[in-house]
Amino acid sequence: MGKAVLGLAGLLAAAVAGMVLVVTVVMGQGPGSAGGLAGPDGATSGALTGSPGSGGVSPGSAIPAQWLTLYQQAAAGCPGLPWAVLAAIGTVETGSGQSDAPGVWSGANSAGAEGPMQFEPATFAAYATVGPSGASPPSPYDPVDAVYSAVALLCANGAGTPDTLSAAVADYNHSDVYVDTVLTLALAFGDAPQTSGTVVAALSFAAQQLNTPYVWGGTGNGGFDCSGLAQAAFQHGGVDLPRVAQDQFDAGPPVPGGSAVAPGDLIFFGDGPSAVDHVGLYVGGGEMIDAPHTGALVRFDNADWSGFVGATRPG
Repeated sequence: MGKAVLGLAGLLAAAVAGMVLVVTVVMGQGPGSAGGLAGPDGATSGALTGSPGSGGVSPGSAIPAQWLTLYQQAAAGCPGLPWAVLAAIGTVETGSGQSDAPGVWSGANSAGAEGPMQFEPATFAAYATVGPSGASPPSPYDPVDAVYSAVALLCANGAGTPDTLSAAVADYNHSDVYVDTVLTLALAFGDAPQTSGTVVAALSFAAQQLNTPYVWGGTGNGGFDCSGLAQAAFQHGGVDLPRVAQDQFDAGPPVPGGSAVAPGDLIFFGDGPSAVDHVGLYVGGGEMIDAPHTGALVRFDNADWSGFVGATRPG
């Protein structure tokens, strides 16, 4: 049932269109910031770690409201390009302009990339686009121009077609881990545009572990088991979880029965609320990332497993 993330492009397009399985909690009986376009808004919580439900390092929306609108409007210029892919690229590159790293708002980073969408100068020159109310001549540091120019680049490389979407993302940054992370976050944003920075951190970590071996009792030193992956992912987001799946389920906080599961929720399986034996991180579009069993790799799985017990919302 596992699948490579590069095969999720068609699912992603369907997910953004609202045509995929929605998983709902049917046995949930476990125990008991919007910035503008002008740069970092400093809206993180300041807490480094916290208990489940504490919000983690960045409880506010990972995509500032004005950036969300910008991504959605700009992506419409490339029919078939999911806006969530554009948003995921901007999030991975600079946190949608919230990073204060060199090269985001002036100068260049160590690789020569410039602006909130991190263009190399020659690439920006080739695809430079003046967006609505953008700077003229176009500037890689102007958020509107940067995002509309990213659409032009992605569209030219085939991002408007599911079969070539993954390749278009790979052309943006030639890294398999980058593609994994972007498409994972795009599934999450497609389900929940206001996904928090804490959940983005956890899902990004999980995406970066894809194809890591399953190791019973593993917490990252050479491999993961299911609960070790969940614990490590949320630790990356500033939330401390217990070590094993049963304790993670018991720690809550539970997603109320009948509610839709959201990106970043932990979904649990077993013979009942006191017999939990597996956990996965829900991503979106009916998919989870998990470490399923000995001999397998960390992978995407359909979240509609049998033996569903319930879900919790740690971040």
